[in-house]
Amino acid sequence: MDRTRKNQVTPNLRSFAKEQRSTPTRAEALFWQQVRAGRFHGYKFKRQVPITPYIVDFLCAEAKVIEELDGVPHDNPEQRAHDERRDAFLKSQGFRVMRFSNDLILGNGNLVLDTVRQAIESELDPSPDLLRRPPSPAEGRGKGDRL
Repeated sequence: MDRTRKNQVTPNLRSFAKEQRSTPTRAEALFWQQVRAGRFHGYKFKRQVPITPYIVDFLCAEAKVIEELDGVPHDNPEQRAHDERRDAFLKSQGFRVMRFSNDLILGNGNLVLDTVRQAIESELDPSPDLLRRPPSPAEGRGKGDRL
């Protein structure tokens, strides 16, 4: 049985992620203060997480939600195209990618946090359609089922 890891992170990528964690932008530092250590409605976040071949700013792994905080360089058309390719890759891996400008974080952080909370809860809570249909014999009871 092949037990290779799906997200094999190179030493260079891991080192770069560590470097990024040590030099956050003002917006990243502010966002991190709000979500670190399960402070944000009990959801755990990690920052500057390698998801080969990229590093994401913030990840709520439980909900597979990624938050990207973008500064002025992301306004450049070449960077926007790169971001679109990157987001498409991450979405193909099952992640939900959310982008916010640094200015929005600094000027209206509560709006961003409310949006993030809603996204996480929508990823974790089953849709009403899933609750109405009975589970297939292969699925059995899910964590959202009530007895």
